[in-house]
This record gives sequence, C-alpha cells and structure tokens, in this order.
Amino acid sequence: MKPVFDYSDAALRQLAQSDVARALQEDVGSGDLTAGLIEPSRQAHARILAREPAVICGAHWVEATLQQAAPQAKISWHVRDGQRCMAEQVVLEITGPARGLLTAERTMLNFLQLLSAVATQTAGYVQLVQGVPGNRAQIVDTRKTLPGLRLAQKYAVHCGGGFNHRIGLYDAVLIKENHIAAAGGVTAVLQRAAVVAPTAKFVEIEVETLAQLEEALRAGTRMVLLDNMSLDMMREAVRLNAGRAILEVSGGVNLGTVCDIAATGVDRISIGALTKDVKAIDFSMRFASN
Repeated sequence: MKPVFDYSDAALRQLAQSDVARALQEDVGSGDLTAGLIEPSRQAHARILAREPAVICGAHWVEATLQQAAPQAKISWHVRDGQRCMAEQVVLEITGPARGLLTAERTMLNFLQLLSAVATQTAGYVQLVQGVPGNRAQIVDTRKTLPGLRLAQKYAVHCGGGFNHRIGLYDAVLIKENHIAAAGGVTAVLQRAAVVAPTAKFVEIEVETLAQLEEALRAGTRMVLLDNMSLDMMREAVRLNAGRAILEVSGGVNLGTVCDIAATGVDRISIGALTKDVKAIDFSMRFASN
C-alpha cells in the first residue's frame, strides 16, 4: 500500500513548519528569559549526539526549529533521515547565534528524540519479520498517535521501513465491531459503506470470528482486519481467504509474537506500539569549547 501522505521535501517542510510553530509557542511564549543571559553577538558551534543506536528521523523539524528560532544558523547533517547511527555519534553540527541555538535546543531535541524513537521501533519490527520463512507481511501503523503529531509520526514509521494505514477517519473506512452492531451485521454494514463512502481510499472490516470472515468475503470485501485471533485461527483465515482479500492482523502484537504472526501468511500486521509505546532516543546538544 502506498504512503497516505506526500513525503516530498516541500510537503514535509510545510508540515514541520506548522508543528514547530506550535511547539515554540508552547515553549518560548513571549520570550526565552534564560537565553537573555547571553550576549546577542555571541556565536556558537554545537554538536548534537545520539547517546544510543537509532534510526534517525526529524531533519525537517530540526531545520524548521532553527529557521524560526535562529534563522542565521548553518546546519551540517552527518546522518540523514532513515539512516542508522551508533551510540555517541555526532548526528549534526550547527553554527549560529548562541541565544538562538539555546532557545531552539529543547524543541529540536524533542522532535528528534520522538521521531527517531518511532523510526527505530518500526525498523526493529521490520527487521524481525524479514527473517521469517515465507513472510509477506507489511508492518503497518495505526491511529494511536500523539494528538497533533500524527503525520510526523507516520512519516517516522515510513523512515523505519514500515507502511502507513489511513490518516484518519476521513480518508478510508475501517468498520469495527460497534459499527457492525449498529448497522445490523457484516453484510449490511458493507453494503452501506459502498453507498456512503464510494471514494474512500479503502474499505476494511474487522472480524473476530471465522464465520464473520466468511460472511465478509461473500459480501465482496477486499480488506479484512483479523482482530485478536489465535495463530491457528489466523492460519485458517488465510486458507479460507485464498487470496481474495488483503488480510491484516491487529491485537496482541509485540516483538515476541510478531514473527509467529508473520509466519501465518497474512498480508499486513498493524501495531499501535509503533507510535504509542515508544521510548525516546537519548540525544544531547553540546557547545564546542572555545
């Protein structure tokens, strides 16, 4: 499945500028009182180091922060988005007004540590399933993202080698158990979806039993989410499906279970933990001594 967002430089720059404007307003407000301790003419050279191995993500957000807080700053990247770095490696160097670099520091690092964490976690899952014999499953994100940073986190999933699900409720249809119950059943809700959302990027239905899967297939569905099924049920679902629909698995997915799930032959594995349960990558900025 193609990315749901335009990952061109222009689109990413625009997204980052918007995200950073909100972040700086939150952090700086009417002005950086502490940076006022530094002489306005003072220039500085800073290095940002990764304190642990990571897949880097967040270059556009770092650059947007500097453009807004220290527009005269010059940046030199040593590791680009999607590339791996080692512990204690210098990821980028910055030269510019000391006041502006200090004001930008926390916001730059916040974006870099969050987005690199998402990219790194995604890459871990992708690497694990690549070694599974017969695997064809894509690692896919979900809507379990930080409010206001969904597109940034989905870009980070992309940098980690994963794939994007829908952006939100407006671009595709995911029919869940409550939708099925409210609409009167699997067949009824799928028929309704064809009428209500004919231009949706896709229509996917969540099923909890093999009987629901068979009903959905008879109704002509092209994408099914197998929710919290056992491995035996997943294997039987793959057999019953016989390639008619894209099969996605959700629920109970972690680093200890993902390989067994991939081995069942499903097409996609969606993991909320890619964007929800991440541990920030440790970065630090250090001024070079005079």
